[in-house]
Amino acid sequence: MVVADARAIIPSLQVLDDETGLQERLLNAIALWCIRYTDIVSIDLPDGIILNVTGAAHLWGGEASYIRDINLRLHHRGYDVRATMADTIGSSWAISHYGDESPIIKSGRQMEALLSLPPSALRIEKSSTERLHKLGLHQIRHFLNMPRSALRRRFGKDLLLKLDQALGQKDETLIPVQPPEPFRERLPCLEPIVTAKGIEIALEKLLEMICRRLQKEGMGIRKAVFTGFRVDGRIEKIEIGTHRASQNATHLYKLFENKISTIEPDLGIELFMLEALKSEKISPHQEKIWNTTCGLEDPGFSELMDRLANRFGNTPIRRFLPAEHHLPEKSFKESESLSETSVSAWMTDRPRPIQLLVSPQRIEVAAPIPDYPPMHFRYQDKLHKIIKADGPERIEQEWWIREGPHRDYYAVEDEEGKRYWLFRSGHYSEALTPKWFIHGFFS
Repeated sequence: MVVADARAIIPSLQVLDDETGLQERLLNAIALWCIRYTDIVSIDLPDGIILNVTGAAHLWGGEASYIRDINLRLHHRGYDVRATMADTIGSSWAISHYGDESPIIKSGRQMEALLSLPPSALRIEKSSTERLHKLGLHQIRHFLNMPRSALRRRFGKDLLLKLDQALGQKDETLIPVQPPEPFRERLPCLEPIVTAKGIEIALEKLLEMICRRLQKEGMGIRKAVFTGFRVDGRIEKIEIGTHRASQNATHLYKLFENKISTIEPDLGIELFMLEALKSEKISPHQEKIWNTTCGLEDPGFSELMDRLANRFGNTPIRRFLPAEHHLPEKSFKESESLSETSVSAWMTDRPRPIQLLVSPQRIEVAAPIPDYPPMHFRYQDKLHKIIKADGPERIEQEWWIREGPHRDYYAVEDEEGKRYWLFRSGHYSEALTPKWFIHGFFS
């Protein structure tokens, strides 16, 4: 009824505004929480959650214990839940919404469970349900064995499709709220884990399991996350990354080891999960009898890089490859992995500074004109007198870009023996004082 009329009858009535999208957000949050029970969880608006529990119930001691645990935990969180387990999504939905039987329908018995239910249990349109009732077909048993051509002609294809899906004669797909990773392993615990040693043992077991799968498929981990589902519903996570795809469980454990202390078990962790967020194919290398692997191909080198990166972050560790640009600050790019290669080669015909500034910095210079090297320059309030110089080397942008003037570079040495890389921007002009910049240091 209208709110005003309702308040006239019950003055103490409390009215709450409907929040758009609240149901979906709530169901999505509960579905994410249910991932502790199975990898594939989907929401069924407006009030349902569907779990694909194939091969999962035995981890909780059987189907009855599995459903009881789900119901009990959600009841403790204030939700009124009715869970049903059956061979098909359609029959599970029907029994949970309309059935009075046991919450567990034995395999192959879904037809018997559906016979006494109303047509609306098949998730068909309301108009079809009303027509069925008008014809006196109040239960599924009343039209289950009717000719399919008659049902199709009267009620369309949807009724037959929903009936076939409920009976398991046609497949029904789920859209998971969190698509499972190709490489994911789960480890439920008989008792909640509260100690660091218990977490370490769980991590070791999961790494052994996932690395065995990786080795069979010739894959390796580039990025992985170790997740702990706590008793109170919170989720603890730690992540690691590698520079080269790895399936070495011992090495991967060392990367996680320094971060285990950040996991707070609180009342205990009941389920652990390890998933490879990013994996790559591992190409087997030809082993040599006399020569040992060295350089970037050395597994020890890449594992050292991984340990340093996961301890201090990726910021201090970088690898660069040549890029096809003329300007020095654009002539290289950061590599994503140790195995990445470049089609172009490094420029080695001209000397380049050991340290290159991110962007050239303006300096004050005294230089003869028009193309002589500078006699001295001032950088960071210090005057440098130039003893030796080499140049100019003209560098321009690609012809299809041509943003800004060309540069004339000079390699110079001051009275202290320190060497710098300077350049003049553009042509010398009597009307304008040329701009000079410092771009790098040779020593």
